[in-house]
Amino acid sequence: MSKDFSILRLLGSIIICQLAGLIGSLFTVPAIPTWYAQLAKPSFNPPNWLFMPVWLTLYLLMGISLYLIWSKNTKQVEVKQALVIFAIQLVLNALWSIVFFGLHSLLGSSLLIIVLWLAILLTILRFHKLSPPAGYLLIPYLLWVTFASVLTWAIYLLNR
Repeated sequence: MSKDFSILRLLGSIIICQLAGLIGSLFTVPAIPTWYAQLAKPSFNPPNWLFMPVWLTLYLLMGISLYLIWSKNTKQVEVKQALVIFAIQLVLNALWSIVFFGLHSLLGSSLLIIVLWLAILLTILRFHKLSPPAGYLLIPYLLWVTFASVLTWAIYLLNR
């Protein structure tokens, strides 16, 4: 693979992941000062300003991880499967924002985040087999979604 193509693939991988965040933000940003502000939240709810830098960083790490796998022989079944699983978890990631912030479905988003967490774990396991660094780069994402899962369920329980 040429150096130019490799750089384009890296940038493409990062952009793909950041686009998932952009899609989610289209539903998140308008709901923050309105619907979300009126919800009861647990004491461990982070300040709103923290979410954007955390997610930008996580999407960057996800993009680098994706690049490491996408750079492998994409004709191999294991690589194709890993990329499909990654794509599924990325769609679930964007879908969570739509369900929580767009549809205001606290129960739906609480259930969806469990599926997302499992998809991230499966992605990590598949990526790690192909490239340990690619798997390791997704661990902060899994940890944040673990926290987000607890937060989502707490918000659901406080507001049902």
